[in-house]
Amino acid sequence: MRTIHRFIRWYNESMKHLDYGQLQTFWTVAKEGGVTKASRKLFLAQPTVSGQIRALERAVGQPLVRRSGRGIALTECGRHIYQYAEEIFALGREMIDGLRGATRENIPRVIVGIADVVPKMIAARLLKPLSRESERVQVICREGKPDDLLADLAMHRLDLVVSDAPVPPGGTIRAYSRLIGDSGVTFLAAATLAKRFRRNFPASLDGAPLLLPTDNTVLRRALDDWFAAIEIRPAIIGEFEDSALLKFMGRDGAGLFTCPSSVEGDVRRLFDVQVVGRTDQVRERFYAISVERRLRHPAVLTILEQSQKTLMA
Repeated sequence: MRTIHRFIRWYNESMKHLDYGQLQTFWTVAKEGGVTKASRKLFLAQPTVSGQIRALERAVGQPLVRRSGRGIALTECGRHIYQYAEEIFALGREMIDGLRGATRENIPRVIVGIADVVPKMIAARLLKPLSRESERVQVICREGKPDDLLADLAMHRLDLVVSDAPVPPGGTIRAYSRLIGDSGVTFLAAATLAKRFRRNFPASLDGAPLLLPTDNTVLRRALDDWFAAIEIRPAIIGEFEDSALLKFMGRDGAGLFTCPSSVEGDVRRLFDVQVVGRTDQVRERFYAISVERRLRHPAVLTILEQSQKTLMA
């Protein structure tokens, strides 16, 4: 712990004087596992590489590497500095790649974060208009937990986040939420199950085998409230974070499952399932979240303009 504190003091005092050449040499030595391999990688003489490591150690005030067999091993402080260096040079590579991508044929790029709770077919419908643009658009789609995506949005690593809930009030991230989809819910199942539970829907759901999203999702909470309101208790056969896996299980006859009514036709065709029933008392809502109140990115504007035509049901 004392070593970490010394490193933090050094970092705070000398960050503005940091020699990135020495840091890159140290990072390469650590990555290659020794001075000899690093010198070949950097096209430098071994004494030069060793000298730069010693200079960085003098700046830190303690050793960063030690001998280990025929190679080297990092000290505790060395491991901490290596982790920072890894992030610094990864960001540098990302910056260069971004600049190259921006200049290559002048193709505009949009980076969209899709919350993992958003059905894949909803995401596909949102992004589809970009493929019809007269000018090509490079779409980079990243999936993750809503909180992680919002953090990336705040750091301007994403142009837009699509989620099933708006930004919570009073949060630390300042962002703007726009409702882009509002759909009722359709219950679907393999043919045999659909025929069995279609009659007298939704009362038929009492005791029916259901495949549901996990209880940390907005949809699951809405479904649970609806079941309680109409006084039915389905048999929950499985709970899934991955909505695609849930549908595949439903296709194979494991149980009934739901989808937004706006993409009901696509789900029926893709998974060869049939409708059990529909309800408008449970609504799935989807939001586009940005850090800008007034949107300017042409691709983002295209997504929002087309969304209400395809996601409302």
